[in-house]
Parts: sequence; C-alpha cells; structure tokens
Amino acid sequence: MSLEVSDLRIDIGGRPVVDGISFDVPDGARVGLIGESGSGKSLTALAILGLLPDGARATGSVRWNGREILGLPDRELAALRGDDIGMVFQEPRTALNPIRTVGRQIGESVRIHERVSRREALRRAVVEAERVALPEPERIVSRYPHQLSGGQRQRVAIAMALACRPRLLIADEPTTALDVTIQAGVLELLRTLVQDAGMSLVFITHDLAVLAQVATHAVVLEHGRVVEHGDVAELLRAPTSPVTRALLRDATATLWHPERSPDAAASGVGRDATGHVRDDSSSPARADEGKQTP
Repeated sequence: MSLEVSDLRIDIGGRPVVDGISFDVPDGARVGLIGESGSGKSLTALAILGLLPDGARATGSVRWNGREILGLPDRELAALRGDDIGMVFQEPRTALNPIRTVGRQIGESVRIHERVSRREALRRAVVEAERVALPEPERIVSRYPHQLSGGQRQRVAIAMALACRPRLLIADEPTTALDVTIQAGVLELLRTLVQDAGMSLVFITHDLAVLAQVATHAVVLEHGRVVEHGDVAELLRAPTSPVTRALLRDATATLWHPERSPDAAASGVGRDATGHVRDDSSSPARADEGKQTP
C-alpha cells in the first residue's frame, strides 16, 4: 500500500500555510518530512489523518492505496486511523488518557477495529507492551500514565499506534519531548518495528541527525513548500538549499553516531568531539523540483 500526496494546500483563516506539497511514500518506504518550526510539516500530517484544526482547509489530493482520503467523512477517516494508518504524536502525556490504565488504552483500538472482547483486548495489550520493550508488561498494563516515565509513556503511545498492525505509521516529532539519553532507544525501537513489519513510515522532525536514524528519504519544507528532497545520505553529504544547510548545522541530537546510522555513515557526516555536526564531504548539487518519490 502506498501514500500519494499531490499539490496539497492548506490555509487557515484564508492564509496559506502549506503551498502545493507533493510526495509519495511507496510500500515499505521510510520518508522524513523535515523543516524548521512553521514549515508546515505537522499540518501536512494532520491533513493526511483528517485531523486539521477548526478553521483550516485542505485542498489537493491525498491517496491511500489508490483511494482518495482527503475530505472523507469523519466516520470513514476514523476507520482508517488506528487500523490502516497509525499515528504517534510528540507529547505522550497529552496523547494518553490520565484516568485509564495503559492496558485499556493499548487495547482500545483492538476492540474498536477488530471487535474483540475486553479480555482479549487486554491480552493483546500485554503482547504489544512486550513488543515495545516495556518492562514487566503484565504489570505495566495495569498502571496509569502518570506512573510511567516519559520514555515508557512514548513506548505506550507506539504500542497503541501499532496494535492493529497498520500499513503506514505517521510519527510527528516522537522523541522531541524526551531526554536525549532516552531518544536513541525509542528511535531504534521505531526503526526496528517498522522494518520488521514492512510498514511505511512518515517521520516528522526538525533534526537531521534524528532523521538519519530512521528514514532513508527526506522531503525538506520551508514556509509550506518543498525546497529539497532526496536520499538522506545525499542530503547529509551535499545539501543544496539554505534551509537544509542550516538544519545540518543546527542538528541537536547528541546521541547520533555514523556507526549507528548507515545513511549517516555513507554521507561522510559525523559529530566532532563537542557533539556538533561536521560535514567532511561534498558532491554536485541536485535538482529539487517535482514530486518526491523514494
């Protein structure tokens, strides 16, 4: 199954905030949307999911497995979300219900989409908790979000997103709220789960160092437009747009090392002794127009 976004435009109160974005996510591909704050990357994800805020209007085309989903009725979109398409948001504390146990929340999408019993949903919740490497899964499913660490809450959010085995996962800045010492483990978990399941991934971030750990293709956004795209290794090796060069300079993930990331290692980009990104290579510029396809 593939995702095709064509000429996506979003305006809020008549003001354009996303201006004609196009990109494809083929089956099994891992694509990153990257840009600075206000570039339109999160709004693009919300448009795909049918979760734009009040006052926002989207036009263009979003096709999932050949089916137009932009503008679908809420009921049909809700059937897609959590089933075919999973989502992980930036702040698990706000994504989780504080008065429901972890097990109930993980199992909820299973009950909704697969119509299983509450007992079976809880059993599945334990399986999913173990899958995302939560400690003592049989016990942790009886706990409440406030009883977990930030990293554990994000793993719960990932388990919720993957409980129904979606074919596409959209992850919006899933490690930004975490301490850098926790980020690497969560990113490794995401990459492993996506690869093992053969899922497609849309990963949203402002950090090229983080992107290099999970995605193989990147679409760079600025002011709601695509300014550059290509293989992550190529973007790291020879960024052509000013915004990509700025993102490379300002990368803040302190736990990224080339030996952990094949794309980063291939690019010749690493970190010096102070933890700053260094670029030791160069190559000819690439064209950056048209639809982006990994």
